[in-house]
Amino acid sequence: MSLPAVPVSQTPESKFREYLASRATPQRYTEQQRELVEYVFARHSHFDAEQLIENLKAVGKRVSRATVYRTLAKLVDAGLLRRIEMGGRTIYDHDYGYPFHDHLVCEECNQIIEFQSLALDAALREVISQHQFRASGRSLVIRGVCADCNAARAAKRRLVM
Repeated sequence: MSLPAVPVSQTPESKFREYLASRATPQRYTEQQRELVEYVFARHSHFDAEQLIENLKAVGKRVSRATVYRTLAKLVDAGLLRRIEMGGRTIYDHDYGYPFHDHLVCEECNQIIEFQSLALDAALREVISQHQFRASGRSLVIRGVCADCNAARAAKRRLVM
């Protein structure tokens, strides 16, 4: 499922600039940060910091490793990206400009499948209400094996028999 972008009032760049300016000690917006934000939000894909560094190098962008890690943390704090922990790896996903969604992660091929469920959303709202809980966020990652890997396993079993 590919999620469509949703209308937003600001570009990711202007929202990030606003975040930096609103800090207790305002921070400047650097050219490296601009290039990084522009690159990340030009495509909707899940990535980790090392993949991002390699992808930036491949397109001729020179952004230091430290700047990438610091900027990713700030983009999460600003509400532009969401951090998803997958084992020992941190994956980043767009949290701004896309509808809220959850993830299925294949433990065989590492494919990430995005999904939305109105029934799940309703059930969670009910649980939150029952407990008078004030939720500040949610990150649901369901781990298992995708259809393609299940089919490959089944085909392998058929060959062995």
